[in-house]
Amino acid sequence: MGSNSKAEKILSAYEKAAQEGIDPRCIPQKLKGPVPIHDEIVYPEYTEEEQSNWKFLYNRQMSFLPGRACDEYIDGAKALNLSSDRIPHLKEISHVFNETTGWKVARVPGLIDVEDFFGLISKRIFPSTDYIRTKEELDYTPAPDLFHDIFGHMPLLTNTNFASFYQQFGIASLNATGIDRKYLETLHWFTVEFGLIKKPEGMRIYGAGILSSLGEVQHALSNDVEVREFDPDKIVVEEYDVWHLQPVLFAIESFEQLEDGFKSWTKRKKLLN
Repeated sequence: MGSNSKAEKILSAYEKAAQEGIDPRCIPQKLKGPVPIHDEIVYPEYTEEEQSNWKFLYNRQMSFLPGRACDEYIDGAKALNLSSDRIPHLKEISHVFNETTGWKVARVPGLIDVEDFFGLISKRIFPSTDYIRTKEELDYTPAPDLFHDIFGHMPLLTNTNFASFYQQFGIASLNATGIDRKYLETLHWFTVEFGLIKKPEGMRIYGAGILSSLGEVQHALSNDVEVREFDPDKIVVEEYDVWHLQPVLFAIESFEQLEDGFKSWTKRKKLLN
């Protein structure tokens, strides 16, 4: 991404929140060197409480997903062998990715700088934390943790169209400067994190921020939310707040539409060839 002064003045929503002192863990950190990828990832010695926290979060969230989460997400969770039995091993997930969509997993220390994040995404490498929230933060944590990364994000990376879209998103983000960086951040929020998809049986959720959140998964399909058609030009100028339940969401017709619509928009913006 560009280094001109105009680009540097445009902060992400998380960077703004961090400047306001909401939580220092939400300050993106620059990677200081290579991170473990794929077979280099070691499984941590999780405590009984940490394993218990995963089991509680997994079972609670899964109880809300029937009739809410899209089939592609549910199929992905099954492909990754996610269960309440234990915290998943990032290396094992990486192997499933590599066999299905050509992706791999990297272990990162926390919320990382956007250039580092999308640099990895552009290479089909998903950066994930390997620590889990504490017992005191089971209902809500502002900081990224493995439950959000694994339970929220990873199942859809087994879907060919979504996996392709996300790699293209990474490439476009590295090419973006100035206002285009903010546009892409907003587009990421309303698709990857808080996206909905129309299905013959009704509206369903695919966004990781909804699927991994107790409050959002109950809120997203309620009458308190205004659902709008997928249109990148309208999405990128929509305002949002990372700390409150979302009043406006956007719905795609299919993951093919997400991939094709994003490509068309980024090519028009000269962010992709």
